[in-house]
Amino acid sequence: MSLKVTIRDGESQDSLLKRFQRMVQTEGVLREARAHEYFISRGDAERIKAKKSARRRKRQESMSKPRQY
Repeated sequence: MSLKVTIRDGESQDSLLKRFQRMVQTEGVLREARAHEYFISRGDAERIKAKKSARRRKRQESMSKPRQY
């Protein structure tokens, strides 16, 4: 995955930098780099995924219940 940004006619370097940063953000380059920063075995990845899913499910259940005062 390579990103290429060329300067447009009359475009300032600040707007060029902002456009590049937006492209990096939308493509998910940093997220992917952080995900591959350390080796995680398949079993550990599944365990982490299950833990995140359980936490998300628990949070959604608590948000859907009416509060009692």
